[in-house]
Amino acid sequence: MGLTDISQLRFPRFFVNGELTVGGQAVITNSDAKHICTVLRMKPGEKVVLCSDDGYEYPSEIIFVQENCVRFTVLVKRPNDTEPGIYVRLFQCMPKGDKLDTVVQKATELGVSEIIPVISKRCMSKPHKNSNKINRLKKIAEHAAKQSGRGIIPQIHEFMSFNDAIHLYNKDNPGVIFYENGGKRINEIVKNNTNIDVFVGCEGGFDAAEIEAAVNAGFVRASLGKRILRTETAPIAAIAILMNITGDI
Repeated sequence: MGLTDISQLRFPRFFVNGELTVGGQAVITNSDAKHICTVLRMKPGEKVVLCSDDGYEYPSEIIFVQENCVRFTVLVKRPNDTEPGIYVRLFQCMPKGDKLDTVVQKATELGVSEIIPVISKRCMSKPHKNSNKINRLKKIAEHAAKQSGRGIIPQIHEFMSFNDAIHLYNKDNPGVIFYENGGKRINEIVKNNTNIDVFVGCEGGFDAAEIEAAVNAGFVRASLGKRILRTETAPIAAIAILMNITGDI
């Protein structure tokens, strides 16, 4: 199989740390090695795509396979063309149950760059800081990034208080906070910006004082229409609209 074929076909995708060079070697020794060996049953000579954090992807060929170690030769360096042209940071207030798992998975597929779980006043689920929830969310984001062909894994932050979250906002970029009592439509706020902050409430929505604090910090009240969307639906709808406005869907 030649290099032209590599550009035309889909191959399994894996994320690696460190710099990759064409003609050099790369090694995977984590759980991905076991997946390549025992689940995919790949053999020397087969191809994968390795992704670093430099904005490029590297079609590579397996040269050695064991359950705890897979070695590759890097064949090509090419820009990753699946990443959106906008940088979306999602502030998601903590929902009940496993709804945040769904939000992280779908937001990753749609192209979000960062996800910040927020504990607001009306959150019924308030995990402890030492919980394993964040590690689980990171794994979900990684799997979704592989499946959807992303060039990066979105950054998943630790749980953050509402007040700490709104103070992360940079007024140089548009920021929208969705409020069930109405606000502007997204396309009135966002045009062709490259950095966008999106704030979504939990099942109980936001307290009026929280909305006031967010607006004072620079966020603009926004609406997703006349219907009330579930907390796990709203961020997905919002990100899809943003990607469409900016030409990434």
